[in-house]
Amino acid sequence: MCGRYGRRADKQRIAEWAQTHDTNVFNDDDTLLAPSYNIAPQTVQPVVRLARDTGKRELTAMRWGLVPYWSKDGKAGFTTINAKAETITTSPVFREAFKRRRCLVPADLFYEWQKIDAKTKQPYAIAMKDGSIFAFAGLWERWKDWAKGQILETYTIITTDPNELISYLSIHDRMPVILRPSDYGRWLDPGDPNHLPVDLLRPFDADFMRAWKVGPDVGNVKNDRPDLCEPLT
Repeated sequence: MCGRYGRRADKQRIAEWAQTHDTNVFNDDDTLLAPSYNIAPQTVQPVVRLARDTGKRELTAMRWGLVPYWSKDGKAGFTTINAKAETITTSPVFREAFKRRRCLVPADLFYEWQKIDAKTKQPYAIAMKDGSIFAFAGLWERWKDWAKGQILETYTIITTDPNELISYLSIHDRMPVILRPSDYGRWLDPGDPNHLPVDLLRPFDADFMRAWKVGPDVGNVKNDRPDLCEPLT
């Protein structure tokens, strides 16, 4: 599972990382591209997708928690923050998005909680050893409220089996799918729906990652400050 992550990068760094400068969608509210150290479900966050008109990469804002296009009330988001790699091609909620609407979710780290005993959990931050931005493999959907004439765009983060780092620390039995930069183009390109990039849905190489204990304040979604991801001393 991936239920919380962080992003230290600002608007310029994200645009450079995504190889796009098409950030006009954020001009009305640049706070959506400000660093956020405790990103929780149901918040609006930046994602990268291919623009419908140009086919080029664009940054856009979406709410975390996918609402399928066929939803009647638009309330499916709380149970769809993650999509399992093993069932993504068969799940009615995710299979159409997997065929046509894949995206990159920029992050600098994510959090998981290690169960110590019945009452205690130790939060960990997990990131790249070199501190670089990375991308979760995501899916997105567009849902229209016909009664109000409003459009809602949402996303989910795909999860897979844990790699050696997550398993060794017994942090969790799942981890988010992290894509290699060389695979970004293939992931975003709709391509042939009969030849989907299922081979990319694998655990990321643990040799490039590190994990460290952080304080309990990250457990409160109201907290969002840089020290949340600092190593616990």
